[in-house]
Amino acid sequence: MELVTKSKNRHIGKWLMIISAFLTATGQLFWKWGHTNLIYMAIGFVCYGLGAIFMIKSLALEKLSVAYPLMCISYIVALFYGDIFLGEPITIKKTAAVVLLGIGVTLTSYEK
Repeated sequence: MELVTKSKNRHIGKWLMIISAFLTATGQLFWKWGHTNLIYMAIGFVCYGLGAIFMIKSLALEKLSVAYPLMCISYIVALFYGDIFLGEPITIKKTAAVVLLGIGVTLTSYEK
């Protein structure tokens, strides 16, 4: 019974860090919009704060060397947010950087 529980909870720390990355990038997007709108600034602080809470919980459950590289997903999310919401083009150079980040994160956070 204990083995089943361990296997179910095995990746919770990783998932919490991924959620943290999304919330952090979302908070930063709202901060970008918030320089002219205080409501957006407040939403950004809420998202960023929740991201910090998820990160702390993730670090409590997972090895630092496994969980923290997953935070790089926020760079990928920010790239797409920039394209979708801010009209910042995704170039070949940016795409190559995202692919390299993805490879690095995968290799760093993978454990047998």
